[in-house]
Amino acid sequence: MRTDLFDFDLPPDRIALRPAVPRDAAKLLVVKPGDANELSGRAVRDLPQLLQPGDALVVNETRVIPARLMGERVREDARAKVEATLIRREGADAWRALAKPLKRLQPGDLIRFGNEARVCMLGALDAHVEEIFDAGEILLRFDFHGPILDEAIDALGHIPLPPYIAARRDDDDRDRDDYQTMFAKREGSVAAPTAGLHFTNELLAALDARGVSLHRVTLHVGPGTFLPVKSEDTEGHRMHAEWGEVSKETAEALNRVRKSGGRLVAVGSTALRLIESAAQDDGTLQPFRGETAIFITPGYRFKAADLMMTNFHLPRSTLFMLVAAFSGLECMRRAYAHAIANGYRFYSYGDACLLHPK
Repeated sequence: MRTDLFDFDLPPDRIALRPAVPRDAAKLLVVKPGDANELSGRAVRDLPQLLQPGDALVVNETRVIPARLMGERVREDARAKVEATLIRREGADAWRALAKPLKRLQPGDLIRFGNEARVCMLGALDAHVEEIFDAGEILLRFDFHGPILDEAIDALGHIPLPPYIAARRDDDDRDRDDYQTMFAKREGSVAAPTAGLHFTNELLAALDARGVSLHRVTLHVGPGTFLPVKSEDTEGHRMHAEWGEVSKETAEALNRVRKSGGRLVAVGSTALRLIESAAQDDGTLQPFRGETAIFITPGYRFKAADLMMTNFHLPRSTLFMLVAAFSGLECMRRAYAHAIANGYRFYSYGDACLLHPK
């Protein structure tokens, strides 16, 4: 499909720079394609009333790491400021990273991150550029390894806020909490599974009382989640692979939910993409562990997800294409126009929608 079909104009003041307080106070647009009441405005805290006993929420328990590192390339003849965003661990002492400006780097360069005061007893965090790849990626080999390296990154790193927020303000200590879901457990993401940001203990208690179960999967979100589709047609776009896992116990539990008539409610595009990757043609979920690069566009036949809770996404993004596949492109264009006209807040810290399938 032509990518310009997924374009729309968003006023800058609709981009949320902070989350709602409390988190479940965010707006929730309920979208029912073809229904007489196709679009209805609720709040996230109304979710228990919108689901049925026996339904199952599928959440992503990945945890965002403070992956953005500010450093200085050190050579005998000159020094230069550089920035690296860690995107994938390649060993106990190695990370693949996005670097900018890449033109300042060459293999063998030393990059010194932070200073001794911030890393305390560990000293400065040094890394060498071992290899340079396409698309601005490099391989960094650090002087520390294992838990000591993790501690240094945590001390020095910044939360990698999405570019549409980072362009308007710096990250701060609040973001270390705000940009993690309450389910965050397994470190590995450079972006939050943002639909999960709306949940609170009170909301989970209400969902449990309603008879809605909670199930956890892991998909480590990569930097590709923010990239627009630059090709003129969706067939020309290549998705970045991301690592995920659906355990045997979770797959069996979700299969029991479906067998008993319950619905699988994917909380976010990451949870949805993962269970779709783990699903057989008949909808049965199998254990899954590995990388997925599934790219969902209109025409895709959903096998596992019955409902989807998600935030409002960027124009021309793979995420807007996914929701258009789920609820229909024209329906989602109407939903987004309604959200813009009615003051909904967009993107990572914004409001949410509960999507029914087309």
